[in-house]
Amino acid sequence: MQILLNGEHFTTEASSLDELCEALGFAGAKVATAVNGCFVAATARAKMCLAEADEVEVVAPRQGG
Repeated sequence: MQILLNGEHFTTEASSLDELCEALGFAGAKVATAVNGCFVAATARAKMCLAEADEVEVVAPRQGG
């Protein structure tokens, strides 16, 4: 399926946001996620089904100063 991931076209076989995060190498990582502009908590990612043309944001926190 085709989705928009962080503003870029992306092809994935993941059916849930949790599966997508795992496929991207973020399994267990502290990241913020949103689907179609709505925040998705880490505990809800497995239940968040992805659909064709969804807009997904995955953001890792930054440190520095």
